[in-house]
Amino acid sequence: MSSTTQSANPAASASRRRFTVDALFTDTRPRASGVADLADAKEIRLDRIVPDPAQPRRSFDDARMQELVASIASEGVLQPIVVRYDEADDIYVIVHGERRWRASKKAKLAAIPSIVRDIPADKLLVHQLMENIVREDLNAIDRAGALRALKIQMNDAPWEDVADAVSLKRSRLFQLLGTAKLPESIQDDIRSGRLSEKQSRALHGLTPAMQIALRDAIVADGLNAAQAQSLSRALKSSGVADTPEGIALKIQEFRAGDAAGSTTDGSADTALALLEAIGRAATGDATDRAALARAADHAWAAPFDAERLQEQIHGLARTLSRMPVSQLRTGSATTGHLLALRNTLNALLD
Repeated sequence: MSSTTQSANPAASASRRRFTVDALFTDTRPRASGVADLADAKEIRLDRIVPDPAQPRRSFDDARMQELVASIASEGVLQPIVVRYDEADDIYVIVHGERRWRASKKAKLAAIPSIVRDIPADKLLVHQLMENIVREDLNAIDRAGALRALKIQMNDAPWEDVADAVSLKRSRLFQLLGTAKLPESIQDDIRSGRLSEKQSRALHGLTPAMQIALRDAIVADGLNAAQAQSLSRALKSSGVADTPEGIALKIQEFRAGDAAGSTTDGSADTALALLEAIGRAATGDATDRAALARAADHAWAAPFDAERLQEQIHGLARTLSRMPVSQLRTGSATTGHLLALRNTLNALLD
């Protein structure tokens, strides 16, 4: 009787044989087509995660961090971080995504989506460099330091092999390494974002005094990379005395005219005339203000920017901090410039 019943319903019998327990957990909805779950994706408590002390990144931009905190507080973490499990310490160590982890802590999250990967120790730095260097997410100083660490990790391999390991062009690698040879104060500017890596390339090949003076001009006046390179080439061929004061005046000279043939006196006259025009416009009428506008156009003055003003004051403070007392003698050009600046500021602030 049993066998007769089974043979009468072969389709039902076949259907029962094809059914498996796995089918219970299979998502058959249309949106699941072409989608697979990740076995190593987890949501991990933030207190179970620590940053990697060998992570190439050493600085985080405060403004961008605050933007990320606000985004995570509103929308959550949209992209999982990558971690590895440290069995010895029973902790998860960040491979990629330290900014998201830090921002999640500031946003008061309890856990963060994470992908757990088993990455050998000798490959870890390469992974981090590939994540950060290739997408240019690190500042140039941190990238240069990480590349040097990778070279050591690769048993002091040739730089060409280091470049190949992180899929970086050799010319780009040496550009990055060049930033680590700049004076420490300039490296600080690059880390903080006051000076971009492209702008800093103009400083390569100059003397330290020239590097400092040109850096001050770039930061104070917001020069772009092309303008900085033009000044750098002019300085290299100028034969100017390698002193901060002489170099600063030569840079003013180059920028004062349409070509690099202007005289130092002409540059000084332009600055003094502009200061006088500002003072007259501050206390004068529409005619004085129109005259100031013409003088500003002649001097290639950029539109007012409060942040640039702060950088220019910063640059002036740096210059004054290195000024010898002998420059303040009565009748000197430096004293004349400072007096003109004081008078202009008094006119503006009265």
